[in-house]
Amino acid sequence: MTPSLEAHGLTRRFGSFTALNSLDLTISGAKCVGFLGPNGAGKTTTLKLFTNMIYPSEGSCRINGIDVRTDRKRALADAGVLIESPEIYPSLTPNEALEMVADLRGVPASERRERIRTVLAEVKMEQWADQKVGRFSKGMKQRINIAATLVHDPEVLLLDEPSTGLDPRGMAEVRAIVRDLKQSRRLIFMSSHILSEVVDVCDEVALVDKGKLLFYDTLDNVTAKFAAGHGSVDVGLARPMSPEDVAGKIAPLAGVEKVLQLDPKRLRLRFQGGLDGQERLFDALAALRIGVISVAESESALEEVYLSQISRGD
Repeated sequence: MTPSLEAHGLTRRFGSFTALNSLDLTISGAKCVGFLGPNGAGKTTTLKLFTNMIYPSEGSCRINGIDVRTDRKRALADAGVLIESPEIYPSLTPNEALEMVADLRGVPASERRERIRTVLAEVKMEQWADQKVGRFSKGMKQRINIAATLVHDPEVLLLDEPSTGLDPRGMAEVRAIVRDLKQSRRLIFMSSHILSEVVDVCDEVALVDKGKLLFYDTLDNVTAKFAAGHGSVDVGLARPMSPEDVAGKIAPLAGVEKVLQLDPKRLRLRFQGGLDGQERLFDALAALRIGVISVAESESALEEVYLSQISRGD
C-alpha cells in the first residue's frame, strides 16, 4: 500500500481565532515533505488534528485512507508521531523506554528485542542502549524520541519541528537521521520554520501561513514557479577554484546572473530560464570538467519565495 496523508477542508477554531482554515492537502508516496511556515502559522495544530489530539471544527483528515476522527486506532496503527518532544523517564535506559513503547504499540514480545536493536541503530544510539537517559544531551534524547516513533515500523512519520531547541551538533544529527529514514520507503511529514532544514532534507514543501495553505509542490517547482523564472543553486567542487577561474569560466555561462564564491570549493549561482535554464546550466558545468561533485537547490532560493509569499499574506 502507498502511504498517504489527506486533509479535506480541515479547519480548527479556538473561540474567535482560526488556527487552521480549510486546509486541502493530499500527499502520497514515500518521500519527505516539509510543512513550512512561521511560528503560529498552524503547523502543530495540523499535526495534532492528524493524530486526533484535538478535534477539527470542520473537515476531515485521513492517514492511509482511514479517517482519523472516526477510526483513530486503525488510522494511527501505521503512523509514528513525535509532537512537542515528550520527555523520557530519566531513570530508564533506551532499551527500557523503547520496550515500554513497543508494548503500548502492540509489537509482539518475540519481536521487540530485534525491533529495538534495529531502531537504535537507525538513530545511531545502539552504543548507549543500556545507559540512563537522564545523562543524555538534548540531541541524544531527541534521537531516542525518534526511535520511539519507529519501533512499530510505521509507514508514515509525523514529526513536529524535530530539531528545534537543539544545539548545532544536535540539529545536524537529527537532520542526518531524517535523511537516512527517507531511504526506508516511508512518508515523512515534518513541520519546520527553518528554511535550511527543509532544503537539506525534504523533497517537497507545503507552505502555510495564518492557517492557510499557500502552496504545495517540489522544491524545484516551487522556486521555478514563484521566482519568476529565476533560480539559485549551490555547487560543490572536488578541487578549489580560484576567484579568477570563477570569473572567467562560470560567470560567462549562458543564463548565469550572479556567482557567489562561498568558499574555494563551493559556489552559489543565480540563473534565469526556470527549469530549462537549470538543465542547460548543469550541462554547461559538466562540460567544463571543473570537478563538480554536488548541485543542490540553494537555501536562498527558497528564502526568496518564502519571504515573498509570507509578505503577500500580511
